[in-house]
Order: sequence, then structure tokens, then C-alpha cells
Amino acid sequence: MFEDFRNKTLQEDGMIFPSNIYRQIVLQPAYDEAKKNFLTIMLQINIAHLKMLEEQGLVTTDEAKQIGVALKKIDLNYYRLEEYNPQYEDLFFRIENKLIAFAGDVAGNLHIGRSRNDMGIAIYRMTLRKKLLLLMHELLKLRDDLIAAAEEHIDTIMIGYTHTQQAQPTTFAHYLKAVIDQLERDFERMQHAYKTVNRSSMGAAALTTTGFNINRERMRDLLAFDDIIENAWDAVAGADYIAETASIVQLAALNLGRTSQDFLLWATQEFNAFTLASPYVQISSIMPQKRNPVSIEHTRSLLSAVVGDASTVLQMVHNTPFGDIVDTEDDMQPYLWRAIDRLIGIYNLFGSLVVTMDVNKKKLRDRAENSFANVTELADTLVRSEGISFRQAHSIVSKCIKVLLAHGEESLASLTWGLANTQSKLITGKELNISQEDFYETLKPESFVGVRTLLGGPAPATMKAALERSKLNTHHLYEWVRLKESAIFEAEKQLTIFIEEWN
Repeated sequence: MFEDFRNKTLQEDGMIFPSNIYRQIVLQPAYDEAKKNFLTIMLQINIAHLKMLEEQGLVTTDEAKQIGVALKKIDLNYYRLEEYNPQYEDLFFRIENKLIAFAGDVAGNLHIGRSRNDMGIAIYRMTLRKKLLLLMHELLKLRDDLIAAAEEHIDTIMIGYTHTQQAQPTTFAHYLKAVIDQLERDFERMQHAYKTVNRSSMGAAALTTTGFNINRERMRDLLAFDDIIENAWDAVAGADYIAETASIVQLAALNLGRTSQDFLLWATQEFNAFTLASPYVQISSIMPQKRNPVSIEHTRSLLSAVVGDASTVLQMVHNTPFGDIVDTEDDMQPYLWRAIDRLIGIYNLFGSLVVTMDVNKKKLRDRAENSFANVTELADTLVRSEGISFRQAHSIVSKCIKVLLAHGEESLASLTWGLANTQSKLITGKELNISQEDFYETLKPESFVGVRTLLGGPAPATMKAALERSKLNTHHLYEWVRLKESAIFEAEKQLTIFIEEWN
């Protein structure tokens, strides 16, 4: 009976490597990802390694020329379109086979002092660093959009919430500045991840380096890495570069997800804080009045997908041996690429909807005025004007609110100087010193915001200064990304010059 199952499986799945199912679920997907993402980088590593071998005297000038001519003959577009061929295990062997066909056996010397292990890790890192730079650039563009929106809304009064309940008056600019600052921390974490990612594994070979006198420092420079992973075992085994990146991408998505949740709530007709521009809403097939804020919904759900893909990466690393192993390679990498690509698109979408939406300034201001959100400042003012403790002032105001609520009043419009004076006499035994004019001025949300001039507060002058500091820092953030992109570009240009010199 068992032999029947065995023979049937071998007949259906094949008698030689690779089996049909192994090719279908492992080799074919890995090849498709490789030909889409790795061809150019693989060629660049081949050129750099060949140049280093020539400089080290490990191949002669004539041999380098033969191999260089063969490298130039490789038609990358052909391989981008070609389907997986089970005759070759992966893209590396397929390219190597073609080089040997072009240059003869001498092309086999291109593999002196290296392995698919150290080469593969270098490919992953070079792919990831470019995606990180694209992500960071898009983050900075979103930051620009939010700064512009914040400058527009420095005087847009709104209620701030704690524990989902009305807390204190603030401004929309104050809220957006908090998001901007959070984005800057996300950027700083990405900078650190980039430093971890942009280190060269070349020269580690399989895991113990090589007996050939190769130059690891030269490979670092030729491929625009910032550093070398010194320990060869670490170079091929360490997956923390991708785990760190997954963690910061996941956190960045969680951070923006909280803001998207706020926006989705504020877009309801009950909140009516803003109206999205027409390109970012969809209608109902049955309800004529609907303007569904689907762009925010998609933002929130896709951010959750980013979190999920990043979590998959971390789970795939979990409990794997500390060595070269496929769990951290072909099967894992696409999850992080997809998370980054999605987050890039979300940053673009979110920035667009923020700068195009119409904020209902009057509704937000009226809501702040017709609430109890301003009473913290009344308590603060009574401390200053009456010379009493904050706890006494707090008690006076609290008693006033309880009286109003008991009579069905739900806003400060019903809070009078007389009521406060009555509560003052009951609690402190003294009448109020504050004038009625100053008392009622204190109850205005503009007054509440205006006195909060401390660093980090929403007062207009404070907020303008804070946004100005953010704008001044913009150049330095973009410049950091530009310098990293420029280093890669210059290295790639130099590799192109090398291959032309051989041809």
C-alpha cells in the first residue's frame, strides 16, 4: 500500500530535482522575485568582485577583460522576461552558466573568494537600502504636507481629547505638530536601521571567509556600503538587519494608524471636523446623501496590512538557527518589501488628503466654546487672582460644573461670575477678586490657547516658532537622504566605467 502512494507521488511530482510542487511553491516564486529585484544588483556585485580580484592579482588583466566582456553581454531584460528553468536551481546559477558560455571556463574564476551566501546577503541589503531611502523620502514629503497644513491652522481652535473625552481647547496645528514630531522619530529610527542594513557581507564567503587574499574593504567601497560586517559567521547568519527594519516599519505604521483612526472619527457627520476633497471620497450605490471617507478607511486598513507583513518577518526569524538558512532569505524578504512599498503609498495618500480637505473651523471653535473644556484655565486663573491653592480653585470650578449639570446645562455659556462667587464663598469664605470682564474672558477658548506659551504649547507664537524649527530642520533631513542616494549613484556609475574599460 505505501509503495503505491510512493510511486504515484513520484510519477505526479517528478523523479528528479526539482519536484513539481517544490518548483511551484518555492523555486518559481523565489526566481520571480529575484529577476524582478536582483538582476541589476547581481551584475553590480559581479563587476565589483571582478575589479577587486583583478586589483588583488587573483585574476589576470586578460582574464578580467574576458569576464568583463561576458558580463556586458548579459541581457538583463531577457532574464526579466524569461520564465524559471528547472535546469538551473536559481538565478545565480543561470547567470553563471551564461557567463561561462560567453567567456569559457575562465568565467568560473569570478567566484573565487565568495559564496552565494555572502553574495546573497549583500544583494538583500542593497535591495533593502534603496527601499528604505524611498520610504524616508516619502516620509519627509508627508512631513512637508503636515507642516503646511499646521501653518494654515495655527488659529484653528479645537477640543483636545483624553480617554476619548473632551479635555482642553487646543488647535489643529498643535495636533498636527505632534504627528510631525512623531514622524521625525520614525525617520530617526529609519536612519538607524539604514546604518544597520548598509554593511557589507562580501568576503565572508560561506561563513569562514576564504584563503584567497581578497580585499573586503575594497568591496565595501565599490558597492557603497558604509561598513563591513566583521565576523564572517555574523555576516551570513545575522538577520537582525531585517528584523530591525521590520520593527521600525511596523512602528511607523502603528503610529500613523492612530492618526488615521482619529481622522476617520473626525470625518463623521457627528464630529464634522473636516470634509475630504471629492477625489478622496466614494458614494453609496443606494444612499444618495453619502460621501464615504474611504481614503481614510483604506489608509487604516493598509497600515494594518503593513503591521501584519512586518510581523510575519519577525515571526519567520523567531527560533531559527543562527546560521545561513532560507527562513531569513528568499521566503522572508518579499514580506518586508511589500510592507515598505505599501507604507510609501500610504504616506503619499495621507499627505494628499490632509492638504486638500476643508477644515470646519467654525464648527470646531463653537464646539470648544460650548463645552466645559475651558475650565482648567479658569481654575488656573483663580489661583493667580485669588491667591488660593490650586486644589481650592479646582474645587470651586468643579462645584460650579456640578451645579450646571444638575440643571441640565452642558456648556460654559451658563457659567456666571455670580455662580463662581457663590462657590468661592462656600469653599474659601471669600468673595472673588477677579473682575467679571476678566472672568468671562478666561472662559473663551482663544484665551485658554493664548496663555499656553510654554515650549510645546498651542499658543500661536509658540506654535509658529515650533513649526519654523521643523522647517529649518527639513534641509538637513533631505540632505541626509540625498547624500546616501548620491553615494550609491556614484558607486554604480564607477562600476559602469569599469565594465566599459574591459570592453
